[in-house]
Amino acid sequence: MSYHCLGCSETFGIEQLLYTCPACGEVLLLQDLEKNRLKGLSGETWRDILDYRRMLKIPALKGIYRFHEFIGPVIPLDAIVYLGEGHTPIVEANATLQEAAGMRFFYKNDGQNPSASFKDRGMASALSYIHYLVKSGRVENILAVCASTGDTSAAAALYASYLQPSVKSAVLLPHGKVTPQQLSQPLGSGASVFEIPGLFDDCMKVVEALSEKYNVALLNSKNAWRILGQESYSYEVAQDLEYEMKNKVVVVPIGNAGNITAVMAGFLKFFEAGIITDLPKIVGVQSEHANPVYSYYLEPDAKKRRFEPMTAKPSVAQAAMIGNPVSMPRVISLVNQYNQRAGKQMVFFTCVTEQEIMDCQLVANRNGHIACTHGGETLAGLIRARKEGLVHSDETAIIDSTAHALKFSGFQEMYFEDRMPAEYGITPKKELQNAPVFMRPEGLKEVPAPGAPLSGEAFREFVRQTADAIAEKLTLSLREK
Repeated sequence: MSYHCLGCSETFGIEQLLYTCPACGEVLLLQDLEKNRLKGLSGETWRDILDYRRMLKIPALKGIYRFHEFIGPVIPLDAIVYLGEGHTPIVEANATLQEAAGMRFFYKNDGQNPSASFKDRGMASALSYIHYLVKSGRVENILAVCASTGDTSAAAALYASYLQPSVKSAVLLPHGKVTPQQLSQPLGSGASVFEIPGLFDDCMKVVEALSEKYNVALLNSKNAWRILGQESYSYEVAQDLEYEMKNKVVVVPIGNAGNITAVMAGFLKFFEAGIITDLPKIVGVQSEHANPVYSYYLEPDAKKRRFEPMTAKPSVAQAAMIGNPVSMPRVISLVNQYNQRAGKQMVFFTCVTEQEIMDCQLVANRNGHIACTHGGETLAGLIRARKEGLVHSDETAIIDSTAHALKFSGFQEMYFEDRMPAEYGITPKKELQNAPVFMRPEGLKEVPAPGAPLSGEAFREFVRQTADAIAEKLTLSLREK
């Protein structure tokens, strides 16, 4: 394997940690110098191998490295770090949601990863590579650093903690822009946590300065090993759909643009190896509050396109609140490759409002899902793409919920309590609001309390009156005798 520069096309060995090209400073992608060997087996044989591995009990092959030949084949199995990541389920939406979207679709619930987000896929790859370097004596006493809006820091701290004392971690967060649930995760994993003024983009610049000047391992999506691990998302989708990707649509949110890059790269690898015979449509979704990638592709003429970073506004989809995505050069390169291999345009971009994001998250979770705000963003993006004619009713979509709903429960609370800050531009809808009801019938003289339970007639009266009051509230009918 080698690093390949997207700017000057130079290649570099993987014996050292590289994040940008030493020659021109552009971002890197990892390339398999012997990828033609993958074509030595038929697509049918590969499918048999990958399906067989689902039954194995070897920890290193249970997670993303079930697809070892496609993700870091140079890393020996004894260096692979497996914490339970990958193999997250795809769950078909119920009839109500499918009617709202105008087509059949599934959620892929990546919130069921160990740190409760898709970032574990990339961290399993990045930290396995670092573990390989440590075990082979190439590096020692690693300090892994990252900038984050929450999920990256949680994953980085978790995986680094597994490799201590050889690896320690430090994370930089934008002050006041990370949910309490997300902040608690790197703290709980023992990372050094620094909050700085500004937004994610500001944190990223500080981390880049640290990686350029000091001996640290950068774990943001500038790290090409991160992108490599996130390709597993595509492989799992293909396998769960029996490798039949014709008339399929994969919808992903865009933050730092690493995930959409990885998704495209993964499907291309499977396509070139003959494992899948069709490339699915890819729809990238951004919020109006941070949409530089969407804005870039608004220009239909590729020769006239100019990427313009923007100042991101507050977004409930916090990981998407990035105005200058690091992986933009990767996106441009992979979109071109993907459309060329498909023989037509198969990558599309759409933009949604903050109102749509929040409403769609709540609607999804009222219909059996555990979608985060980014899962709301992808559902809103699917509905918008359907209206714009980018996708059609005879297609089937797989939409990404990147994290667990509990990570963003604070936004739900603000929505329910009608106290969303004005800068989000969200007005709660009464039909989506919910709140607990304290139930104590007025006629009750005694009620139970901690350390002071009721008994006898007093307890029976409490149960009777409370049950009747709840039944009245819910307009229940009496059982027929």
